[in-house]
Amino acid sequence: MKIVNKEFSLSSSNRNQMIDITGEVTSIAGKSGITNGEVVIYCPHTTAAVTINENADPSVQHDIVFVLEDLIRPGRREYRHSEGNADSHAKSSIIGCSERVVIRDGTLVLGTWQGVFFCEFDGPRHRRVIVQVIGE
Repeated sequence: MKIVNKEFSLSSSNRNQMIDITGEVTSIAGKSGITNGEVVIYCPHTTAAVTINENADPSVQHDIVFVLEDLIRPGRREYRHSEGNADSHAKSSIIGCSERVVIRDGTLVLGTWQGVFFCEFDGPRHRRVIVQVIGE
């Protein structure tokens, strides 16, 4: 079994934003030389997340961000976290900090409309994403 670890940086421009990172993940997996296995995409930040969803229609990302902002509103007086980003921590926990994708015959096994997204909930910021490719 082979394991390849890489990371890349990105910058967000909005407080709440989904950034398509499918290309970066696909490139890392392809350059790893692993043809069958899996790729783990991990976000080492407590106010950001990683998810898989539709990447064909950008209105889907807009709608996801809209729903999260509506459900978990910033600035509520009931929040106890004093840094003003309690809502960002909650969104991150709900979405999650990692995803796994199967690699078969050198290709990420994503659905026709699926892409991998970095979810920013406390931007704009500079962030990093860790990618681990495991397999043969």
